[in-house]
Amino acid sequence: MSSKPPLPRRTPQSAAFNSGAAKVKEAMDARDALATALTRAGIQLPAMDVRTPWADTVREDAEDASEHAGEIRYALVHLGVCSAPVAHALATAITNGLAR
Repeated sequence: MSSKPPLPRRTPQSAAFNSGAAKVKEAMDARDALATALTRAGIQLPAMDVRTPWADTVREDAEDASEHAGEIRYALVHLGVCSAPVAHALATAITNGLAR
């Protein structure tokens, strides 16, 4: 019976991680780590990027919307699109990693 690797843990919700800059930095670090790992596996995703919501969006549940204007609530690593051969290479790399 093979054991599965643990699922990634959510970002701690401490005060240090509540700032928009920390969220963007975390996403950029994750993007860079993933790009490095993919490069080592011989795979390049051409459009990896970090995305955040528009700076002028506000929380819908905020009582005082002006208080939260420009707040970055999350940052996501956007992997973009890739060709079928790159998708197959990525699937092979993941499958090979799981077989270890």
